[in-house]
Amino acid sequence: MVERRVTIGWPEGLHARPASIFVRAATATGVPVTVARADGTPVNAASMLAVLSLGAQGGEEIVLSSPAEAPESRPAAEAALERLARLVSEGLDELPETV
Repeated sequence: MVERRVTIGWPEGLHARPASIFVRAATATGVPVTVARADGTPVNAASMLAVLSLGAQGGEEIVLSSPAEAPESRPAAEAALERLARLVSEGLDELPETV
């Protein structure tokens, strides 16, 4: 399991447009990713309804994770979470090409 904690940089949190950006970016990584509030149950990061159901607010910490069960999948999972963490923390409009 690869995990990354990050503070949401979008003032409105993971709602509407930011949630849409996040879901598209999570899907584009090609890696299974979950997202949770710091004290909550993880949900599928590629599901708009699941991400919206979190109700995560701007400035709140969330946890991104990926199973990365096989050793060869760990680098891809780490890179995907790093890119998503940057997207979320900086409140960007699209997934960064590089870390």
